[in-house]
Amino acid sequence: MKKIVNPWEGLDGYMCFACSPANPSGLHMEFYEDGNDIVAHWKPNEYMQGWLNTLHGGIQSTLMDEIGGWIIIRKLQTTGVTSRLEARFIKSIPTNEPLLTIRGRIKDQKRNAVFLEAEIYNSKNELCAHADMVYFIVSQEQAMEQFHFCGCKTEDE
Repeated sequence: MKKIVNPWEGLDGYMCFACSPANPSGLHMEFYEDGNDIVAHWKPNEYMQGWLNTLHGGIQSTLMDEIGGWIIIRKLQTTGVTSRLEARFIKSIPTNEPLLTIRGRIKDQKRNAVFLEAEIYNSKNELCAHADMVYFIVSQEQAMEQFHFCGCKTEDE
């Protein structure tokens, strides 16, 4: 796996809830490229619970939504917005889970609509959540103008 360099790190005002290392309330996600997949490893905290000792479904959805965005920036070298996210919660995730793996990939693309899927696995590699997503991408010029995006590389590039 190759670590992906965050292209916005250090950008003034960059405080993404999911991936900014500077957001004190954020999830601080980091991403890796593993063949066709984009992968993140993440540990939940007790203050992120919905039900007692159970990771909130909104946080799970955020994890899968964010991996979708990073699939787009790394694999297609552009940005855009999530249009649809359909999540299925298969197995509850305790807030003391040692490490989650979030994994996603492109399933299909029709012009500017990109169809993605993502999963969350617990530390026993059991599937806990799955999402199908549709992401609308913009041109690379629009990505630069609207999202300050100048490309996405791995540490070895």
